[in-house]
Amino acid sequence: MDEVVMDQIMYAVYQAVSWIASVAIIFGGVVPYIPQYRDIRRTQNAEGFSTYVCLVLLVANILRILFRFGRYFETPLLWQSIIMIMTMLIMLNLCTSVRMATELSTKRRSFSATDSKDEDIKVPKRLFLDFDWNYFWSWSRFVDYLQCVLAFTVLAAYVTYLLLDSVLFVESLGFLAVFTEAMLGTPQLYCNYQNKSTEGMSIKMVLMWTSGDTFKTGYFLLTQAPVQFWICGLLQVCVDFAILFQVYYYSRYPQKPISHTTHTTSAKAL
Repeated sequence: MDEVVMDQIMYAVYQAVSWIASVAIIFGGVVPYIPQYRDIRRTQNAEGFSTYVCLVLLVANILRILFRFGRYFETPLLWQSIIMIMTMLIMLNLCTSVRMATELSTKRRSFSATDSKDEDIKVPKRLFLDFDWNYFWSWSRFVDYLQCVLAFTVLAAYVTYLLLDSVLFVESLGFLAVFTEAMLGTPQLYCNYQNKSTEGMSIKMVLMWTSGDTFKTGYFLLTQAPVQFWICGLLQVCVDFAILFQVYYYSRYPQKPISHTTHTTSAKAL
């Protein structure tokens, strides 16, 4: 009798832990972007956040969803991808509006010495349908980012439909999805290297990134997710630690004068 009760208790505990882990996997990836979003709205400055992070996450999660048509994986990972895609679109919408407002403000200041009217001050529009590679992922409207994401999704879905019976293609698609996500931190890593500083990047966000990636990799191992998932998860953790090293190095050995502007922004996620 006691053994039956104990088994029931252990089962209930296991179910509770599994549920908590699933919720953490689904929503944990977007949590680091909450302070990022709030910082950008508060400061009206998106310079410290690389929108290429959004590009990497959008591509990675779209490919991961398509991978599930060829090989099953845990449902919480599917929902994580859907939630992350929505989050990245929200971030792009905010960053685009802030960037365009900043460009317009800069134009107005440059014309302050003249008698130019506001209607005479125009910011050149950069559109997705112009197909100008020089302005890729630096468009003037949020709708252009939506058009790009939709075009990529349709193309990738069509290719996946044609090659879904190929085991090699399906496995390669899964690897490409998680490898792309593993490269998430590289735009920020390169941005910090170019600036020789981590100023404008939220250290709190990077720490949340690191803890989230570590938890996610452990989840992959425990749930016996496809091998591509946990290998690239380990790679992602390594990139996180490389960014944390940049924080230490550039704070201890400053490479450029610290800005005196009042704007402070953030960067990164899981």
